[in-house]
Amino acid sequence: MSLLNIAAIVEGDGEVGAVPVLLRRHAELLGLGGRVKIHPIRQPASRLLRPGELERVVELAARKVGVTGGILVLIDCEDQCPARLGPELLGRIRRARDDLPVSMVLAHREFEAWFVGSAESIAGRRDLPPDLRSHPAPESVRGCKEWLSQQMPRGRSYDAFRDQPALAAVFDMDRAKQACPSFDKCHREMIALREKVDRRVAMDPV
Repeated sequence: MSLLNIAAIVEGDGEVGAVPVLLRRHAELLGLGGRVKIHPIRQPASRLLRPGELERVVELAARKVGVTGGILVLIDCEDQCPARLGPELLGRIRRARDDLPVSMVLAHREFEAWFVGSAESIAGRRDLPPDLRSHPAPESVRGCKEWLSQQMPRGRSYDAFRDQPALAAVFDMDRAKQACPSFDKCHREMIALREKVDRRVAMDPV
């Protein structure tokens, strides 16, 4: 397969920049370096939960990627149970478009929990202290953005728009997988998404 198109449905401005960085890093691990094109689609999670809205955005994503692509939905689950919400959202997508290669990832509780769980690897970056240490239970932290802000100098706070893509480029993904089950799932879903796209292309070659 020459090019893998991925429409990434995300919820924040920070994720619009950070998720393509993350997906390209995953692509390198999968031997797809330089052969992945990312199409971020921003939509607030609260809107995606409304009847019909997720389905509408998925249709938009499907038009962007065509036959040679897949869709990744990556949103924060905050205080909701990912084991319940994830299958519920994925079920809605499959009922609307069961022909699409789709993977669903819910960051528990926030995308930034993956940074909090691998904090040693981002120490000294983006005004974070050089002796920064990971939280022992990152996915239990309510307010990971605030946790990062608390580690920064007075007058400096975490800015998702600027800091999230930069940290996504350097955080230790292996450490994050060990500390954060939701990031381990993200890695597995990326592998699964490529396999789903390969099967679809084999059935309907372009």
